[in-house]
Amino acid sequence: MTLQLTSPAFTEGGAIPAKFTCTGANVSLALAWSGAPDGVQTFTLIMDDPDAPRGTWVHWVVFDLPGDLSGLPEGVGQDVGIQGANSYGRTGYAGPCPPSGTHRYFFKLYALDTALSLRAGASKEDVLRAMDGHILAQAQLMGTYRK
Repeated sequence: MTLQLTSPAFTEGGAIPAKFTCTGANVSLALAWSGAPDGVQTFTLIMDDPDAPRGTWVHWVVFDLPGDLSGLPEGVGQDVGIQGANSYGRTGYAGPCPPSGTHRYFFKLYALDTALSLRAGASKEDVLRAMDGHILAQAQLMGTYRK
């Protein structure tokens, strides 16, 4: 079985509802995953926008999610896993907020064989470096949003 990532809020390539964006309540959307391989110790989730005008914009980094999790509820706070820094210079979820046009938002889930030795506020780059050599499986879900 392959690791799969889904959301009840939208389907692959579909529109992310405004509720989960800067024009709505700006709460994180529910995510579910299945097909995790044996040996998973933790999960890492990264959400980013490669269509941002000044390069990829990081909206959410959360790592050291327990390996027995199979998803996250809507509106999850900073008490789940360890929150990394987003491109706004804060930790936690920051919903889609494109300046213009339609942007793509990628939710990337990584199943790891270890916990990461990083503190809250770690950058996406720090997290990716720490995961190197520890990824057992990964899955992706892409949604779009236009203001």
